[in-house]
Amino acid sequence: MINTSKLKSVDFYRKIPRDLTEASLSGAGLSIIAAFVMMFLFGMELGDYMTLRTTTTVVVDGSTDNEFLRIDFNLSFPALSCEFASVDVSDVLGTNRLNITKTIRKFSIDRNLVVTGSEYHPGHIPHIRNVGDVTDEEFADGSVSLTSGNFDAFSHQYPILVVNFFAPWCYWSNRLKPSWEKAAKIIRERYDPEIDGRIILGKVDCTIEADLCRRHHIQGYPSIRIFRKGSDLKETQGHHDHESYYGERDTDSLVAAMETLVAPIKKESEALALEDKSNKTLTKRPAPLTSGCRIEGFVRVKKVPGNLVISARSKSHSFDPSQINVSHYVSQFSFGRKLSPVMLYEIKRLVPLAGDGHDRLAGRSYIIHDGESNTDVTIEHYLQLVKTEVFNRRSSKERKLLEEYEYTAHSSLVHSTHVPVAKFHFEPSPMQVLITEVPKSFSHFITNLCAIIGGVFTVAGILDSILHNTIRLIKKVELGKHM
Repeated sequence: MINTSKLKSVDFYRKIPRDLTEASLSGAGLSIIAAFVMMFLFGMELGDYMTLRTTTTVVVDGSTDNEFLRIDFNLSFPALSCEFASVDVSDVLGTNRLNITKTIRKFSIDRNLVVTGSEYHPGHIPHIRNVGDVTDEEFADGSVSLTSGNFDAFSHQYPILVVNFFAPWCYWSNRLKPSWEKAAKIIRERYDPEIDGRIILGKVDCTIEADLCRRHHIQGYPSIRIFRKGSDLKETQGHHDHESYYGERDTDSLVAAMETLVAPIKKESEALALEDKSNKTLTKRPAPLTSGCRIEGFVRVKKVPGNLVISARSKSHSFDPSQINVSHYVSQFSFGRKLSPVMLYEIKRLVPLAGDGHDRLAGRSYIIHDGESNTDVTIEHYLQLVKTEVFNRRSSKERKLLEEYEYTAHSSLVHSTHVPVAKFHFEPSPMQVLITEVPKSFSHFITNLCAIIGGVFTVAGILDSILHNTIRLIKKVELGKHM
């Protein structure tokens, strides 16, 4: 049997008989006040326990992830044609990749950045070995000189109109000129415009007919366009639909290409058979419907300082710097992995100010208006990026929630003597930011809770005792005065 008397001797909370206690209004008031104070402090402590705390440290970037960095972008160029728009990448280690196409998509857009058709597919453009005939012989003009006044009349009169848009100062145009005129003369003799009338070759001097060349979105010289009667009457957004010729430029190749264009018109039953021949002798692709281009996609670069450059590029064309405008609107330009809405919410939950620099250029526009003082302008963006990693320690093991690259951006417009480009210079930082969640201990929360209850109860008891004794003393003094 347990000795209850000895067990009662260890009672810390000895009870006073109810008959020996006395209730008072002051004690009741203090009890109510103490209860409210306990509830208030409990709420404050609970809120503090639920609040997320993070620590931020800056360390040397020693991450063992891939040495390559992904750049996602969506850029709209209202005045740069998709025909020559090229995405190039270079870095300080000597990497130099030109005209990246595998991970890039292009869409023709108008000046209001509205897409005017399906995705622009440039197709395979072979290296042009024969850029023209080398000769010192004098030759007569075989092609027709076209102007703004007679261009539409010729394009509507002949089933096939092939036009050489050139500039007299262009080296490649001068190389093409002898073979173009010879080919035009041969085609004129074989298909007399007065008798046959199926094809004719023309030429446009873009230094004289600037408006006509601008109307057909000519940005590189020479540009050979193929206009077909009927198809060029179908207009999209006010622009004609036609094709660009990208084959060899010697006389024999040009004549063979023209023969291929005429052959289906002569015998429609042989059109299918001639298509196979066409693929071998005639290299062409759709001409741009508009003067603008939207370029979107991604590239992978090494994690060293480098450049991503958007420019007009061709190995067999010349460009007039005053006619190249690289104004652009940035819809996206980010580094690293794409952040899903869930990931972005999680990082905002932990660090409200983090994530704002992940896509800092998004929504910004860099527009160069036409004018003498705004020609030959290169737009440069200097981007300094730093890697940020966020860790969670709510569970027993540390877990990495996400990693992102934030950057600062400084942009400038620079006058250049070369063909204008849009350049994004990026420089990864050797340091990285570690943001770690620091959860509060539950035992610490319980300890503080006990301290709140015990402390308030004790302080309230002391105040009640002081108040009660003060009232008793006042009553004794008043009683002594009446006696």
